[in-house]
Amino acid sequence: MTPRRYAIIGTGAVGGYYGACLQRGGAEVHFLLRSDYDHVAQHGLVVESVAGDFTLSQVQAHRSTTTMPPIDVVVIALKTTQNGLLPELLPPILGPKTALLTLQNGFGVEDELAAWTGTAESDRAIYGGLCIICANKVGPGAIRHLDYGSVLLGQYSRDRQPAGISPQLEAIGQDFRAGQVAVELVNDLRLARWRKLMWNIPFNGLSVVMNATTTEMMADPDIRQLAEQLMVEVLEAARQDGDLLSPGQGRHLPQELVARMLAHTEQMTPYRTSMKIDFDEGRPLEVEAIYGNPMRAAQTAGAAVPKIEMLYHQLKAIDRRQSKPLN
Repeated sequence: MTPRRYAIIGTGAVGGYYGACLQRGGAEVHFLLRSDYDHVAQHGLVVESVAGDFTLSQVQAHRSTTTMPPIDVVVIALKTTQNGLLPELLPPILGPKTALLTLQNGFGVEDELAAWTGTAESDRAIYGGLCIICANKVGPGAIRHLDYGSVLLGQYSRDRQPAGISPQLEAIGQDFRAGQVAVELVNDLRLARWRKLMWNIPFNGLSVVMNATTTEMMADPDIRQLAEQLMVEVLEAARQDGDLLSPGQGRHLPQELVARMLAHTEQMTPYRTSMKIDFDEGRPLEVEAIYGNPMRAAQTAGAAVPKIEMLYHQLKAIDRRQSKPLN
């Protein structure tokens, strides 16, 4: 059987790691690269991993999607702040049956993809992947995988209802498993997105505001308390969002998830969150995807999220100040 052909749009820490795993598992993978193109085309990709180091000495590297062959699954691993590039990057590789899989953080990202593909192509499969991973890009074509590494995969539904698990989603999950990635297939992608936000909302934002790693945040009782309060707000927002969209269906996250996530973060390898790295490197912050979109969804559902709102406005101000050109 011919292996599925994947395109990785955004070969950073996440796209590079999971793309390398897919190739290791036997999939045909094409990587879109910009500044790293020459290095990767010549030397390949190097992954230093807690699960075992590996190197792909040869990869199919591209400067542009126009040089890629027809693609079965487009994996979008850009920062959401770069999503304005997608209407230019995607058309050359989108066939009638090409599926989209976004590995991006945040909420509502699949809605944007559905809008870009247009109503004429409303039957295009769109999937979301929630990456539970601590990984950083440490050099050209070099990725350091520090902890975790699993991925949750779910199918997007335009009516925002649970979409089940299609044969294509099963097949994509199997490709990840063949690359030694632990995979959980989820029936309800929207609820899974809320679940991921229970960690991302407190720890990404507080890492920037408090200038701290995960270890430093968990060691400080006040930051830990703030993180827990933010988690509770996300939990309640998810509950009310689920009740609004699916009355009486019990689309809720378990209360014990708060304590479980705090315990996991305590045991985590000291980690600089992706938002903290973006801040330290002077890059735009993913404020709208991780904070603005879920905050507005919570407000629509009638959930009060004052701490999330405060953190959202703090991060917007920080992002605006950082993006101002120097005189």
